Parts: sequence; structure tokens; C-alpha cells
Amino acid sequence: MQQIPVSLWTLVAGILVTIVSIWVGQNHGLLPIQASQQAPLVDGFFNIMVSIATALFLVVEGTILIFLVKFRRRRGDDTDGVHVEGNFPLEIFWTAIPSIIVLCLGIYSVDVFNRMGGFEAGSPHNMAHSHSPTHVAQMPGSAIAATLSDASPDESEIAAPAETPKIGIGATPKEQGKSADLVVNVTGMQFAWLFDYPESGVNAGELHVPVGADVQLNISATDVIHSFWVPQFRLKQDAIPGIPTQLRFVATKPGTYPVVCTELCGGYHGSMRSQVIVHTPEEFESWLSENRIAQQQDLKQAVAVNPADLSTSKFLAPHAQEMGVTSATLAQIQK
Repeated sequence: MQQIPVSLWTLVAGILVTIVSIWVGQNHGLLPIQASQQAPLVDGFFNIMVSIATALFLVVEGTILIFLVKFRRRRGDDTDGVHVEGNFPLEIFWTAIPSIIVLCLGIYSVDVFNRMGGFEAGSPHNMAHSHSPTHVAQMPGSAIAATLSDASPDESEIAAPAETPKIGIGATPKEQGKSADLVVNVTGMQFAWLFDYPESGVNAGELHVPVGADVQLNISATDVIHSFWVPQFRLKQDAIPGIPTQLRFVATKPGTYPVVCTELCGGYHGSMRSQVIVHTPEEFESWLSENRIAQQQDLKQAVAVNPADLSTSKFLAPHAQEMGVTSATLAQIQK
């Protein structure tokens, strides 16, 4: 019987490893559901890494098992093994292949980061430049560091303070130059998240957004570094005291998703949780209207009516139909 060539075995093994690796990469079930426009981009990159890792695992572990069987010590064989000095082509192979893989993954990750909007937040067109001779940087609890120029320029030469460039995920290439549909200011503190809607004056302990809307989160911290993470959105951004950061996303699936702090921020770090609730546009407008009314200063007029201020007929009017009382009867009671 003719022996099967090693090259054929290698080809068959390569095909099997490729098929299994691709299947595992697409069916690993390691990630939660996708609920944002950015999530498929991250998942695509993650699936490729899982496929490559699976292929490497099968090749390495499979080779070890084959060698364990093929080159095992036979009974009665007390001779030394074959002395191997090295294999230069093999060294080149297992150095070049991982290098190429890492380089390709790096290029792909930069492309994903750009398509998610990572290059927009800190891009040059967002960075204003100040020509003021005094540059002051201050962090909470720290001293002020200032650099003064020798000259004393004219007041007309002093430009307005520069806007601090934001760090994080900004607009995608398709949305650059466009304002977000909804802006929310997010504040992290030990040990809670606060959400402020500046356009409507609403404050909440949960993040509410409409599905399909372009949402921009302006993130800050009042004490220590926190990290804002929504697993279903595949988005995470640090909240840093004194340094504004941002996240810009589009939610694609209504539901309630956890908001987790992933930066160790103190003894109760594990309890620093909230949630993001993705509404339909109609539900979001309803929630916004209700909270706008409820958070008005004059709550007596906004959310309740004092029964003592009502006449008898007005007080009984909502219950007249249930009680079988006619308008004529109400008029007599009023008299």
C-alpha cells in the first residue's frame, strides 16, 4: 500500500483547521447582544481574532499530540534521541507569520477605530489654539502650573481661551461636521452616575435615549477616574477629573442595558452601576415631557392640584359619571 504524502496530510489538516476556526469565530457566543451602530464593527474584529486564536491553538496543540505519539519512547529503546541543532527556515516561518498577523490586525483595528468615530473627537479641526502668553493647567486638588512669557503683549493680541479638545469616540466619518441629535452630560462620582440633559433641563440617575438617534455623551468626573462602559454598545470611555471625554453613538435596539464602571474607584466600586434605557422616539419624548414637568420648580402647579382650592362641582366632576350624578345635580349642590 502506497504511503500518503506528508504534503497531502498537511493540506487536509489545513483545510480542516480553517473550517473549524472560521466556525468557532462566528459561533463562539462570548459577546452580549448588539445594541449600537458601533457594535458590529467591534464584533467583526473580535470574531477574526477568535478565529486566528482558534487556528493557532489547533495547530500548536495538534502538533504536540502528533509528536507525542510519533516520537514516543518505544519499549526497550534506551538510545538517545536525534540531536537537532536548529532549523533556520522554521525559525523564519514562525517569526514571519505572527508578525504579519499582528501587523494586519493593527491596520484593521485602526480602520475600525476610525469608522467608530475615534479619530473625530481629538482631530485637529476640533482643537482650538490660544495665543495667550499664559498657559494655565489645573487639576482638582493640585497646584496651578503656569508658564509666563517674557514679553507683555497688548490685550488685543490675547486670544480667547482655547476650547479643550475632547478625547474619546466622536462622530463617524459619515457624520463628521454634523451636530448630534441629543447631547447628554454624564458625571461620574463615588459611587454613582448622573445624567443631565442641558437642552431640556432634565436630570436623571439613568440614561434615556431614543433608538436611532445620534447621541453624544460629554463625560466628566468630580473626584477620581471612573470608566463608563455599556457592554451591549461595545463602548467604553474613562471619566477623568479635569479632562473632558466623550462618547458618540447610535442605539439600534430598544431595551434596558447595564452601565458599569470598569475603573477601580474606591471601596464601593462594584456597586457603581446604572442603566441605559433605549426608547422608541415616541416613548422618549413622553419620558422627557413627564420629567420636564416633574422637575419644574413650582411643583404645586406642575404635578398636583390642591383640592382645597377647588369648588365642590369641580372637585366632584371627575367622579360624576361613576356616581351617576348629572350636571344639574352638581349645580344644585353648588347652590
